[in-house]
Amino acid sequence: MRVPEVQRPPLGETQFIALMAAIQALQALAIDVMLPALGRISHDLNVTDPNDRQLVIGVFLIASGVGSLFPGAIGDRFGRRPVVLACLAIYLTICLACALVNEFTTLLILRGLLGLSTAGMMVMPMAIVRDRFAGDRMARVQSLIATTFMVVPMLAPTIGQTVLLIAGWRWIFGIMALLSACVATWAWFRLPETLHPDYRQPIVPHAIVTNMLAAVRSREALGYFVGASLLQGALFGYINSSQQLIAEHFGAALLFPFVFGGMALVMSSTNFVNSRIVMTFGARRVSHAATLAYIVVAVTHLLLARRGETLWLFVPMMTVGMCLMSFISANFQSISLQPFAKIAGAAASVMAFVRLLVGALLGTLIGQAYDGTPIPMLTAMVTAGVLALLLVLYSERGRLFRRLNPPSRPLVTS
Repeated sequence: MRVPEVQRPPLGETQFIALMAAIQALQALAIDVMLPALGRISHDLNVTDPNDRQLVIGVFLIASGVGSLFPGAIGDRFGRRPVVLACLAIYLTICLACALVNEFTTLLILRGLLGLSTAGMMVMPMAIVRDRFAGDRMARVQSLIATTFMVVPMLAPTIGQTVLLIAGWRWIFGIMALLSACVATWAWFRLPETLHPDYRQPIVPHAIVTNMLAAVRSREALGYFVGASLLQGALFGYINSSQQLIAEHFGAALLFPFVFGGMALVMSSTNFVNSRIVMTFGARRVSHAATLAYIVVAVTHLLLARRGETLWLFVPMMTVGMCLMSFISANFQSISLQPFAKIAGAAASVMAFVRLLVGALLGTLIGQAYDGTPIPMLTAMVTAGVLALLLVLYSERGRLFRRLNPPSRPLVTS
């Protein structure tokens, strides 16, 4: 039975941030909780090429990117809430199906469908945040969501490792189904509709294409969301090869969940720092400085890796690079969405499509290029950083560190 909107208690900012993070975190859970189990899955399902195990992650990410084209237009017509609830229901069902597979190809197909279901769970929170906020305040809220969201990468590998110790890898999908059921229940009772009635868009191919092209053609937005896509591709490349790199190259299989989770913990803290400073310095100034620093760190790390490095050098250098991503990602996202208040769903869709698809394809290519060393991944990080900087310069017409802070709308709490 549908709970009428008027019966929902007010949704304060803290719970709003937590709910948006929980919805988005299910996508991260579907990636990171699987990492400790990739070797076991490949063994049980008779996978011979060790790099093929990465397809469990790569196929999921590519499908998430492709699927991101669709939820925005649906959300602009029917509202954000129905799309979120439908995607959560599909996610739960497919997780249960994944637990029953006996063939690797079938698992990959289901992982692709799972990725499609998570598309709406990534796009709609972006649109919901844009419905409520603008400017640097939007960047602040997005950073706080990312801070909460990053709890999942911290805990997911440990959860996966713990499940493997007491049960088979199939139970990991059972945990995912259970958690998605909890988030779906929370959203059913507490998530309000945020789409302004005057902003509803028709489901007409011409209108949908026009709205999406408006986002792609905006010079102000283009450099930022394409640049974010390249940087995310480098990050996905690390995620895809992290289990092989840390567990096999550095010989730290037992430490893998703790190393991966520790990096995510530090990255989460820097998202929080970003939320505190962005209102003072502005999203542009913070993200531009972080992009320059990212390039310097990536080049330094690549030079050190070519000379040979240990786990204890790799971890802090990689952690610094990931932390700088915290000062880039949320700010790039808020800047690129800023011009599209009336078509936030369509804009969020096309931007998520580009970011996830380009990021997933690059991440898969980087992962498949793994040669037993971190060199391919670090080379990709340097390249992505330089290209992202050039794209930002394109959007800003050659000027960095400008301060633009348009007024924001207050959070609607009922």
